[in-house]
Amino acid sequence: MSHHLDSPAARADARLNISDLYVFRGERGTVLTMNVCSDAAGPDAPKGFHPEARYEFKIDGTGDAVEDVAFRLRFGAQDAEGSQAVELCRLVGAEASDDMAEGTVLLTGTTGRVVGAQGGLRLWAGRAGDPFWMNPAVVEAVGQAFQHGTDVELPAPDGEEVTSLFSGKKVRSIVLELPDDALLPFTRGRDIGVWGVTALATDAGGWHRVNRCGLPMVSPIFAQFDDELAEKLNRTEPADDIPTFGAEITDRVAAVVGVRGTTSDPHHYGQEVADRVLPDILPYTIGTPAAFGFASFNGRALNDNAGEVMFSLATDSALSIGLTKDAVDAPPTPYFPYVAAA
Repeated sequence: MSHHLDSPAARADARLNISDLYVFRGERGTVLTMNVCSDAAGPDAPKGFHPEARYEFKIDGTGDAVEDVAFRLRFGAQDAEGSQAVELCRLVGAEASDDMAEGTVLLTGTTGRVVGAQGGLRLWAGRAGDPFWMNPAVVEAVGQAFQHGTDVELPAPDGEEVTSLFSGKKVRSIVLELPDDALLPFTRGRDIGVWGVTALATDAGGWHRVNRCGLPMVSPIFAQFDDELAEKLNRTEPADDIPTFGAEITDRVAAVVGVRGTTSDPHHYGQEVADRVLPDILPYTIGTPAAFGFASFNGRALNDNAGEVMFSLATDSALSIGLTKDAVDAPPTPYFPYVAAA
């Protein structure tokens, strides 16, 4: 999994679990995509978007890991056909990090339909094929290694064809396309950092943070078998990531690469990895093709092999998952909403 069902809170209600975050160049501007509510939660899990929750894209344009602008979505209850009303708001400056701020309404509409506004802004939210693929045996082996400080013990091939963990699974996808002039005023240059957040309304009138997702695979690699760490990763603000998690990620990487013998200085390599993945924000340069690769992170396209990239980075070795983008049930499209609508 990339971020699928990564914590007890996420497993309690998959509608609040961000399985993946993508940022890439679209037909009109920058596309932000957040997938939630994976079918991997099982047939009895609640479906759709939670009507008492918020789904937010947070954007840092100044490099301090603090949001400068946020795009917040709220959904109504499902009608008899399963459709939900959706509202998109923008929050700027201090309001972007204020749970009690209302922001400015940009769009209203209904799930399953494209909603647009003048200038190129458009939104689609609905049920879609999961564009992420993963070999279940490999992700478990990696998680065990980083939990126990051991080598990655991959299972021996059994001759059977490997199937993606998410084959046949659908998600609820939020696809927001923003024209450049909606983002550039908040940047120094054209560089941004993006992360997604879900929060649930509390009985006391506030908001409880449930999930946070920036880079892919951070939680499955470092916290797949550590629920306490997984919850902490979700609830910590990006600006606090380095002091909170830097030493732990350094040590976990150093232990694994030390056993694998891929570097003469495991601790130094662990620090390099911690520096790459913290703060846990997805970087992107506005106006450029997305490419999530071993050498650099620049957004994330829907068909980037993020799992293999992150496994190779964390283990300091070429670690294949034995699957490619052909493992997904329906490939993404070159036109809005880009995801394969179910």
